[in-house]
Amino acid sequence: MNRSNIHFLDLPDEILLIILKKLNNIDVLYSLLDINNKRLKILAQENTFTNILKFASIDDNSIIDRFCDDILPRIHRNVKCFILDPVLMEYILLATYYPNLTELKIFHFQEDALYYFLRSFVSSYPGLLLRDQAFTIFSSPILTHLCITVDNFDDCLYLLDGRLRQLTTLHVTVYTRDSSSEIVHNMDKLCKLKYFSLKVIDLFEDYDKISSLFRRMSNLEKLTLNVSVRHRNRVIDGTDIQHDIFNCMPQLHSFTFCICTYVEMVDLSYKLTSEDIQQTLTDIGQQHAVSMVSYVTKKKAACSIFSLPFEFDYLEDLGNKYPNTVFSYVTYLLVRETVPFEHEFFMRIARSFPSLKHLRIFNMKSQTLNSRMTFSSDNSQFYSIIEYPHLTILDVRYAHRDYVEQFLNETKTYIPCLTIFQVFVDDLKAVTKNFSREETRRNCAKVEQLFTRESLVRTDDVWLYFPSLYK
Repeated sequence: MNRSNIHFLDLPDEILLIILKKLNNIDVLYSLLDINNKRLKILAQENTFTNILKFASIDDNSIIDRFCDDILPRIHRNVKCFILDPVLMEYILLATYYPNLTELKIFHFQEDALYYFLRSFVSSYPGLLLRDQAFTIFSSPILTHLCITVDNFDDCLYLLDGRLRQLTTLHVTVYTRDSSSEIVHNMDKLCKLKYFSLKVIDLFEDYDKISSLFRRMSNLEKLTLNVSVRHRNRVIDGTDIQHDIFNCMPQLHSFTFCICTYVEMVDLSYKLTSEDIQQTLTDIGQQHAVSMVSYVTKKKAACSIFSLPFEFDYLEDLGNKYPNTVFSYVTYLLVRETVPFEHEFFMRIARSFPSLKHLRIFNMKSQTLNSRMTFSSDNSQFYSIIEYPHLTILDVRYAHRDYVEQFLNETKTYIPCLTIFQVFVDDLKAVTKNFSREETRRNCAKVEQLFTRESLVRTDDVWLYFPSLYK
């Protein structure tokens, strides 16, 4: 009997779906969404693979990172149910907007972890949704000042479609990147608008929408912009500021900004350096603005430019190299780098961020031997104990065990106000020597909420080590 060779892609869609359904849907999405085959991409986004997503027992942070950065934003409208470990809850649920999410299942359930997340989640979300509302629902012929939080950038454009013609001052916080690109918005000039503030919480994908909006603001005198942009093949720098902002706003006399561009190194056609970006700022007269480049993965860089003094209350993806300045208003900081953070780095962080309350560390690289040393009376003269007087929340779930040691060991760091601690159980047990080590006891004394991925048996030793834990 003659046998013919049939390629996988020669099979009809019905057969391919039967085969793919035999696989884990997380594996299907992770494997097929970025391959160069449109047919498989479409099949992978079927409801079968996107309605219910289980993120339990996934230990590879790179998989979670890719889902949050790339996959979930593509399929967010299909997601109806998440099955999660508590440690991933914040990361997954805040990755994008899920309009059809109706069910949440939690493995290794921890009541205090859920309470903490829902308290912060509900207090900050959602924003006003205008896209399906009639023009008369939200309008005013006399309103001049407005401070508002909206769901997505299209809602911001709706606000400026003529329904608020007397508006002179507008502060907008945008939560999600989701937008309906097919909608054609009013493009009339916003002649009366004098002050515009735009803060985008989520990663933004279509920077051209923002630059198009700026072209309508020819009489603007004051602009505040805080946005992080991805999916570009070049960095937003001084050249873009000149073209998209200064050239369009001849009356502008105050510009406060923090703009971060996430770029894939393979997509860049030029060598990326902070010095080159800085030069573009100097060329347009922004001598008091600075740039920094942090390598958040081996293939991705976060390139930030911002005005000084830094006037925002949060900063993400700070690396080992950052400008020598004081970030007086920052209370939330995420540090991430592909090379280790040493003791001196955290000493500098304490000086540079005097108001810091919430610190997250993303770094799986072990510290060098010098930073890992437990300080003794013989060598303490060479090191200073770092103090974070206002730090109340510390997240080291995505960090090497050395950073748990760095922050719990009182001979290295003193955090007198730590009340919320997010950490892996194994790391916590190792660093505290099963809750018996004296050098790490003091920094745990005021912790009220302890979030761990695995279940932690609350033994007598645990209660003695964390006497302030909620019971």
